[in-house]
Amino acid sequence: MRPERDDIAIPPFPADLEWVGSVPPSVERLSARGPALIHFVDVADLNSVRTLPYLGAWNDRYAGKGLAVLAVNSPRFPFTARRDAVGAILERLGIRFPVAIDERYLAWRSYGCEGWPSLFLWGRGGVLRWFHFGEGAYVESERAIQGELGEPSAPSPPELPQPLEPLRASDVPGAAVVVPTEEVFPGGAIDVPWRGGQGPVEIEYAAGGAFASLDGRGELQVRVDDGAEGVVEVPGPGLYPLAEHERHEPHFLAVAPSAGVLLHSISFAAGVPEGRPASTPPPPRPDTSGLP
Repeated sequence: MRPERDDIAIPPFPADLEWVGSVPPSVERLSARGPALIHFVDVADLNSVRTLPYLGAWNDRYAGKGLAVLAVNSPRFPFTARRDAVGAILERLGIRFPVAIDERYLAWRSYGCEGWPSLFLWGRGGVLRWFHFGEGAYVESERAIQGELGEPSAPSPPELPQPLEPLRASDVPGAAVVVPTEEVFPGGAIDVPWRGGQGPVEIEYAAGGAFASLDGRGELQVRVDDGAEGVVEVPGPGLYPLAEHERHEPHFLAVAPSAGVLLHSISFAAGVPEGRPASTPPPPRPDTSGLP
């Protein structure tokens, strides 16, 4: 979205922010050199994680053309306030641009974030040119980036590629998507995890996929509908896929963490319609007595 005003200046980051990866220059210096894309996330939050492949691709495409890409991890979960957890998650995700640890939400508040994720594009000189809250608008965001890089006033405007092809059917501009089942907190609250040994978590849902936000190490036993039981290895904190579907579909899910795994959230991805009413009831519950 284009800002209503053309005089919104880039807020400085707190001087004591920790970073995963190389420590960048101040945002004021970065934006003096060229446009800066600053993306606020939680690295174990589904909506945030689904945006990161686009950020990585934009970094690969445009860092050499003058764009600075930074992310800020403002924790949604207790464990993503820890630098060691964030660093391990970023390594598994293959993130190569710098990420700040904003555990006190100082940067979050100064930028006026409205949820996870929140994206801001600042033009050369540090004026806000584009912002977007939530998933989506990837083509529009990339075109805004290209507009800043290709300004006639820029020295030697670069040749720019066509915007990225959408990574998912739900990312296609103008795609119809169905609102998925709301996020579930098995322990009763986002900061109260469901622990191994408490038995399975059983959920009926309708979505394009189901994902777990986890702390600790171990494994998850997972069963979808009446299918065979599967195992998801959990080498450390992060977001883990439990089931992924081509379209918005109704399903039954049973998940049981092992000792050492803390299940904070099960969240659901939006999917494109499957050609039948979204209110179609899910299949009957299978027998889950074999799960611990």
